[in-house]
Amino acid sequence: MEIKIGKVERKLNQIIEEEGAVYLTLLDPEEENIEKIAENVKDYADAIMVGGSIGVVNLDEAIKKIKKITKLPIILFPGNVDGLSKYADAVFYMSLMNSSNTYWVVTAPTLGAITILKYNLEPIPMAYLCIEPAKKTAVGYVGEIREIPQNKPKITAMYCLSAKFFGMRWAYLEAGSGASYPVNNETISLSKKLSGINIIVGGGIRKPEIAYEKVLAGADAIVTGNLLEENPKAVELMYDAIKKAGREKLKK
Repeated sequence: MEIKIGKVERKLNQIIEEEGAVYLTLLDPEEENIEKIAENVKDYADAIMVGGSIGVVNLDEAIKKIKKITKLPIILFPGNVDGLSKYADAVFYMSLMNSSNTYWVVTAPTLGAITILKYNLEPIPMAYLCIEPAKKTAVGYVGEIREIPQNKPKITAMYCLSAKFFGMRWAYLEAGSGASYPVNNETISLSKKLSGINIIVGGGIRKPEIAYEKVLAGADAIVTGNLLEENPKAVELMYDAIKKAGREKLKK
């Protein structure tokens, strides 16, 4: 049977091909001001991720609120099997490959597979890799990670290559929500060159110039989350920096 790529993933790939990079915004469904945040990002994000590491409250209602404001694709970023909703468009079907607990590596996504099929969600296969300093963040604690050191970029790159051989088309290099610093450029560059799959980078990216350099290093997508709550006006600047870097990358 032919493996077909769904319309949300096709759209993301098209943006990467034409603009060089995608800007994804991550919304926490527990955020009280989720409608206001969605309003702030609707003209700049290419898609909206919804999810978190510590559980969810009324996920269906949160997504309904977002959909009233924007027609952007909504991609679930589930923290566990309860992070699924039939009102979303797609889901990052991910394996936390460097967790020390096999539940997060394979059992959780397996348990969620039937629900994904039932809800007719588009699965986007993705390796989820937690890079230093992620161990100090919520995902590090909940996901029981074996943190990959920043000064060992080859380890991350090998995980990305392994992900490709497993059939995954995306890898998310995660420093953790609210991380004190982002994934370094060498790790991003080597991971992209060795694997050739789409590389998402998130965590600790608070300034447009940081996002700009991550795209030039090889990131295909940039994720920001905390920024939306701390400084909503920065979203436009972040978008502009990502797209500028994307255009420059395409010219190379």
